[in-house]
Amino acid sequence: MNLTQKLTGISDYFSPKIIGEVNDVYIKLAKIKGDKVPWHTHETEDELFYIIKGELLFEIENQEPFKMKEGDLFIVKGGITHRVSSKAECHIMLIENKTTLHTGNVINDITTPIKNQK
Repeated sequence: MNLTQKLTGISDYFSPKIIGEVNDVYIKLAKIKGDKVPWHTHETEDELFYIIKGELLFEIENQEPFKMKEGDLFIVKGGITHRVSSKAECHIMLIENKTTLHTGNVINDITTPIKNQK
């Protein structure tokens, strides 16, 4: 599987697509541009972010925001309130439990149900 080729098939921002699974975990790709991801929490589930291309602004509640660049990886532990954004198009890979909801405990116009991520 080639991640760059898989990403060419993704046209919508903030809409993760499942590209594989390992046991009880999905591997997803997404494109981010803008700041539509709401502050949210995944109560008990960790979430791994890997930057394939571009830069991602990562914000964690009550902490200084930080930028992630191509090749960077970050794991958000369950229960941590966070959000991400990007001024220019950013390509990311997510690794998360199959039960992890896209925008956690918040439902808004970009929330994508797991069944629509396949």
